[in-house]
Amino acid sequence: MKIATWNVNSVKARLPLVTDWLRAAAPDVALFQEVKCETDAFPRAAIEDLGYHVEVVGQKSYNGVALLSKAPPSDVLRRLPGEPEDEQARYVEATVNGVRVASLYLPNGNPLGTEKYPYKLRWMDRLIAHARGLLDQGLPLVLGGDYNIIPEARDVYDPVGWSQDALFRLESRQKFRALLNLGLTDAYRALHDDARAYTFWDYQAGCWPRDLGLRIDHFLLSPQAADRLVDCTIDRRPRGAEKASDHTPVILELAG
Repeated sequence: MKIATWNVNSVKARLPLVTDWLRAAAPDVALFQEVKCETDAFPRAAIEDLGYHVEVVGQKSYNGVALLSKAPPSDVLRRLPGEPEDEQARYVEATVNGVRVASLYLPNGNPLGTEKYPYKLRWMDRLIAHARGLLDQGLPLVLGGDYNIIPEARDVYDPVGWSQDALFRLESRQKFRALLNLGLTDAYRALHDDARAYTFWDYQAGCWPRDLGLRIDHFLLSPQAADRLVDCTIDRRPRGAEKASDHTPVILELAG
């Protein structure tokens, strides 16, 4: 079972790139973030023509997540529990072929000193609580997406320069560690412990050609999913394309 996650940074602006990549990579499940359109405006037909069922939680101009699957999804959840007044489109979850899969777009949290950072930390607390409940169910669980978290110094080109950014502040990393301490596995690090690899390169200052990146797109796996882990790779090719997203896909492979 091949599952991909990709912050596409506007699905309509990059639709040819997205559909070409889906044809070439052919994941069984694709998790998108920052689709940046309302649910009804998502280019559903172009994706369905490739053989995918589509679940979208959209929002005008900002955020937005999608879950595409070749097999029909079931038991779809379109909101992260815990804060009913939160209207931001950041979470969709479903069961596909016996695996519980979520596409999440965790808040950035910048600038510090505004409500955005407490919102990020609250959202992470909600994710921790929800993940704990999912783990109690004993199903294979895959939480994929743009976490906007740099887990360790080796996951950023300049740890000192990023030390006070919301993505790398100690409080943010502690919340991410709390997720892992529930029993979740960072799929990429489980297989590439010594690798320095990135999933995001800013558009500014020549970050892409200079390989000044961040690893902020992750797959976290329950023990039942981790037992089936075959591979987890970063596909850098889409980031080098014309009119690319500033993120690139991460591809997970599970046995069975």
